[in-house]
Amino acid sequence: MTHTLIYPETARHNERGHLEIGGCDVVDLADEFGTPLFIYDELALRHQCRAYLDAFAGAPAEHEVVYASKAFTCLAMCRLVAEEGLSLDVASGGELYTARAAGFPAARIYFHGNNKTAAEIELGLDSGVGCFVVDSFEEIALLDRLAGGRGVRQPVLIRLTPGVKPTTHSYVQTGQQDSKFGFGLAEGAATEAVRACMAAANLEPLGVHAHLGSQIFDLSSYAASIEVLFAEAAEWRERLGFDCKVVNLGGGLGIRYTPRDHPSSIAEFAKVAIAATTKEAARRGLPMPRLLVEPGRSIAGKAAVTAYRVGTIKEIPKVRTYVAVDGGMSDNIRPMLYGSRYEAMLANKAEVPATVEVTVAGKHCESGDVLVRDVKIAPPEVGDVLVTPSTGAYGYAMANTYNGQPRPAVLFVSDGEARIVIERETWDDLIRLQHPLRR
Repeated sequence: MTHTLIYPETARHNERGHLEIGGCDVVDLADEFGTPLFIYDELALRHQCRAYLDAFAGAPAEHEVVYASKAFTCLAMCRLVAEEGLSLDVASGGELYTARAAGFPAARIYFHGNNKTAAEIELGLDSGVGCFVVDSFEEIALLDRLAGGRGVRQPVLIRLTPGVKPTTHSYVQTGQQDSKFGFGLAEGAATEAVRACMAAANLEPLGVHAHLGSQIFDLSSYAASIEVLFAEAAEWRERLGFDCKVVNLGGGLGIRYTPRDHPSSIAEFAKVAIAATTKEAARRGLPMPRLLVEPGRSIAGKAAVTAYRVGTIKEIPKVRTYVAVDGGMSDNIRPMLYGSRYEAMLANKAEVPATVEVTVAGKHCESGDVLVRDVKIAPPEVGDVLVTPSTGAYGYAMANTYNGQPRPAVLFVSDGEARIVIERETWDDLIRLQHPLRR
């Protein structure tokens, strides 16, 4: 029996016994473009975008699906998201610059960040960003002043921490009270933020934003957050006259990385979000707001694999076998950051039974540079093309040049055609911005 993994949707084992994605043989791609190599199934990306639009089409009020570009962004991804009719969230000046360079409509951009600099805010204002998500009292004052200097009345959402703690890794929880993000409900900080935005001459507060975290499987946390948000919205309407026209639930829907993962579907997520919003609006006597969601991982995550070349194999009798590849924590730091689990297989031996348990190690000078622990693959040999699925989110986005490792190339594949959307960095790129010591 061959090893069955969580592949992109167009993946198959071809007549050569190789893994094929988007009509392209992964082994051939590795030979032509080198490794490590991110390979995105373009159709899978588009289908996930459409799945969100379809799932929320039944909402009883206006809605908007906003792609969280922090999961993975580049010029090509921004254009794909725009073509599919989604909006975009950015969390830095660099992500905004990329979106604008790609021609993404500024009116459909939401600007996040817990510590936006004056330069980033100015870039957002000058670009005509549709909405800022304000995250601190300092930002409210600064944005108000800079918008006034440009004669702009800037729409904003107020980011809240609703005190809901989802079941996920502590490093990717954001909705609990102890968070660097947003205004907490305790001690009245959120109320004061609403009051400050309403008093600001150059800001137009539209509603609230509450992101709970990432890689969430249990949907009950979303329903709990919606209940809290509407309770506050009703109180603010009565006390402050604040009309909450927009409720942004953030993203965070988990995906399947290993057979042990059992995430909820996009349709299930939409059903819970719509039902809870409808229920709470009716319960509080509030009009249905415009409902926003911000998926990132659940659009990009399963759409890509990373291909590596096996370099060395180290067998430690009665301990383990290390299979070292030509990448590691420089292209996927998540196993080191969060203890994230992945699967692995050999693309050139897709039909060979997975009978050998190995640990896939990276090439970096760190004992913790391990991509996958204790996984069964076909008997490995030097030169094999090893693939880890579900690396489309927070792989390239978190890539780095530790140990002087150039960042990988990124391909979009579709209908048998492979297109480079991000070139592979070179050793020259590593020192391009450096200057020698001059005496």
